[in-house]
Amino acid sequence: MRWAELAERRIAVLGFGAEGRAACRAFRARFPEQALHLFCSADETASAVSLGDERLTIDSTPATVESLRAFEIVIKSPGVSPYRSPLPEAAAAGVHFTSGSAIWFAEHPQANTIAVTGTKGKSTTTALIAHLLRAGGHRTALAGNIGLPLLDLPEDDRVAAWVFELSSFQCHDFAGSARVALITNLIEEHLDWHGSSAQYAIDKLKILGDPNTTIAVLNACDSTVGSIRRPGRTDWYGRSDGWHVDEAGISRGNRRYLSRSDLPLPGLHNALNLSGALAAVEAAGFDACALAVHARSFKPLPHRLQTLGERDGISFVNDSIATTPQAALAALSHFAGQDIALILGGHERGLNWAAFAGAVAARPPRAIVTTGASGARIAATLLAHGLADVVRSEPDFDSAFASARGALHGSGIVLLSPGAPSFGQFRDYSERGRRFAELAGFDPHMIASIAGLGIA
Repeated sequence: MRWAELAERRIAVLGFGAEGRAACRAFRARFPEQALHLFCSADETASAVSLGDERLTIDSTPATVESLRAFEIVIKSPGVSPYRSPLPEAAAAGVHFTSGSAIWFAEHPQANTIAVTGTKGKSTTTALIAHLLRAGGHRTALAGNIGLPLLDLPEDDRVAAWVFELSSFQCHDFAGSARVALITNLIEEHLDWHGSSAQYAIDKLKILGDPNTTIAVLNACDSTVGSIRRPGRTDWYGRSDGWHVDEAGISRGNRRYLSRSDLPLPGLHNALNLSGALAAVEAAGFDACALAVHARSFKPLPHRLQTLGERDGISFVNDSIATTPQAALAALSHFAGQDIALILGGHERGLNWAAFAGAVAARPPRAIVTTGASGARIAATLLAHGLADVVRSEPDFDSAFASARGALHGSGIVLLSPGAPSFGQFRDYSERGRRFAELAGFDPHMIASIAGLGIA
C-alpha cells in the first residue's frame, strides 16, 4: 500500500514503539492537515503528546473490534500480533492492516534492497553486509529491526543498496519483493506471537517475495532452510560450490578469501553469517570477492557474545541477544573447556529445552543459574537430565548474576546467554545486557550502541 492510498481516508496507527512513532512522523510529513488516530498504551501517552501534533487523536484505551472498525486503514506496529483478538475480527469486518515496512517497499519497488531474516544471526549478517559495501565505497542504507524503522530513512537516490533486517513480525506484514532475500536459519521462536511453529515458518518465508524478482540467498547448513525449494534463482551458502566455511577460513568454491585469523567474530555460526553476507552482496550485483577483505575491520554488534572485560579474575560475556535454547547452546559451545557460569531464563514462550539439556549434560559448565518466568521450567528440565550439581534457581536477574559470579570462586567466565526474551523484567534484550554490564562493573552505555544506522 502506497502513501497516496491513505489520502483522505480514515487512518489509525496501532502501537507507539519505534515503528509507531516513525509511522506518525512519516504520515504527518505527507499529510499535514489530515486527521490521524493513535492507539497506544497509557504509559506511551506522554511520549505521544510530546509530538505536538494537533491533528493526532491519542487513544490509550485498548483497541476493540468496534474502535478499529472506525478506520479504513490501520498502520500496525510489528509487535502487535495479527492472530490475537481483536485484529482477526477487525480484518474480517473490512479493516485493512498495513505496516511501515510494507509502505516503504510499495514506495520503492525498484530499489536495490537486501532483506535479511532468520531466527538467529540476522542482525550480525545485516550489519556485515552494510559494512562490506560501505568499506568498498558504496553508499548504503542500514535499517529495519536492527534499530531504525524504514520509515525514518530519508529519500536518497544515491544509495547503491538498501540493507534491512526484518523480524518474523515484519515478515508477516511484508508485502513487497526485495532484490535479495537472505534467510540465516529457522528455529522455533515467538510462538506466543505466531501461534505455532508452522505459522512462524510461514511468516518468515514471506520475505522470499516474488520468485520472478527476488533472489533467495539461503543457508544450506540449516536443515529447515536447506529444505526450501522455490522457483526462480536461489544462491546457497554453506556448501562447497558457494561461499562457505572450511577448516582454514572462508572460501568461495575452491578459492579461499579469508583465513580464520581474519574473521572478526567468534564462533563457527558467525563465520557462517559472514559467508551469507558475502553471498548476499554477490547476489545484489557487487564484487563480493573484492569486498571480502573488509570483513577484517568489522566491529561486533553489542549483546552478541560481547566480551565486556575482566573484574577480580572473572570475565563477563554479554550474549543477551540469545533468545532461544539453540543460541544459548552455541554460546556455551564457543567456550567449551572453560569454567562457565551460565545465566538462563526470561520470558516464558513454552519452548522445548530437552535438546539443550541433553547436550549440556554431556559436558556441563561449572554452574547454570536460571531466572525469570521460564526459569523454573528450564531448571526442571535440566534436573531431569541429571544436572542437579550445577543448577541453581534465583527469583530475579540481579540475584542470578550474584549467584553465577559466586559459583566461579574468583576465576572463570560469567556468560549471559539466556535463551529467552527479556520481557517482564526488562523492556528488551539491550536493557538486559546493559543491566548485566552495570552489575559487572562496566559502563552500560558504552557497550550498547549500534554504529552505522541510516545512510552512509
